[in-house]
Amino acid sequence: MDAINTSVSLNMSLVRPEYFFITGLTGLSYSRYFYIFLFCTYIIAVIGNSAVLLLIAVERSLHSPKYIGVFNLALADFGEANALIPYMMKTFLFDSNYISYNACLANMYFVFFFTTMQCSTLVVLAYDRFIAICLPLRYHAIVTNTFMSLVFSAIWAFNAFMMALIVSLINRLSFCKSNVIQSFFCDHGPMYRMACNDNNINYFFAKLNTSLYLIVPLILIVLSYICILFALTKVTTWEGRLKALKTCVTHLLLVASLYLPILCVYLFASTTTLSSNARVISSSFSYAVPPMINPFIYVLNTAEIKDFLRKMLKNRSRPT
Repeated sequence: MDAINTSVSLNMSLVRPEYFFITGLTGLSYSRYFYIFLFCTYIIAVIGNSAVLLLIAVERSLHSPKYIGVFNLALADFGEANALIPYMMKTFLFDSNYISYNACLANMYFVFFFTTMQCSTLVVLAYDRFIAICLPLRYHAIVTNTFMSLVFSAIWAFNAFMMALIVSLINRLSFCKSNVIQSFFCDHGPMYRMACNDNNINYFFAKLNTSLYLIVPLILIVLSYICILFALTKVTTWEGRLKALKTCVTHLLLVASLYLPILCVYLFASTTTLSSNARVISSSFSYAVPPMINPFIYVLNTAEIKDFLRKMLKNRSRPT
C-alpha cells in the first residue's frame, strides 16, 4: 500500500511544461544569415539525396548489396535533414522559439533516429569493403542483396526501438526548474539535465547511446580498415594495392564527413570553454553538413553512378 501511495505521489509531483523554449543563437546581429545558410544546405541535401534515392531505385545495375547500403545512407541523410533544419528555420528565422512538449519529444526522436541510422549504415558499408578486399572469392556468397536487406531491416527496427525507449524515459522527468533548452533543437542532453528529480537512468542511456552509435561504430570501422591494410600487404604489386584502396575512397570520405565534425565539436568542447552560440553553430554544422555533401561524394567517387550519368547524357544528346 505504501509503495502504491509513493508511486501516485511521484506521478502527481511531476512537472511537465506545456512548452519548451529553445535558445538557438542569442545576441548575434547576423544570426539570420547563418539560418539562411542552413536553409541552403537543406535544399542541397534534399535535392541531392532525393536524386540518389531515385537513381538507385530506377537503375537496375545499381541493385547490388553495396548500393543497398548507399540507398539506406541517403535515406537516413534525407530523413535527418528534414527532421532538423525546417523546424530550426521556423523556430529561429521567424522568432518562434517555443515548442510544445509532445512536438519536442517527436523532434528529438526523429533527429536521433536518423542520426543513428547514419552511423550504423557506415559500419555495414565498412563490413562490405572488408569482405570485398579480405575475402574477395567469397564476397558474392556472403554479401548478397537478401543479406543486406535483412541486416538493414534489423538495424532500422533496433534503432527505432532504442530511440523510442530513450525518448519515452523523458516522461519520467520533472521540469520544475526551467523549460529553457540550451540548444538549437530538442536535444536529449540539455533536456534531461534540466530535471529536478532523479535522472540517473537518462544519464545511463545517454552514455549508452554515445557508445553504441559513435564510439563502437568508429572502433569497428577502424578495425575493419586495419584488417584491410593487413590484407593488402599480401598483394604483390602496388597497382593491385592502389586498385583495392580506390574502392574504399568513397566510404572513407563518407566516414570523414560524418565523424570529423562530431570529433571536432567534442575536442573543442573538452579543451576550451565554448560560448552557447559557438556550441550551437558548431553542433548544427556537424548535423547539417554530412547530408549536404554525401550525394556529391557518391556521384564524384562512384564509378557505377558516373557511368550511368554519362550514358544518360549521351542518350539525351543524340539527335532524334
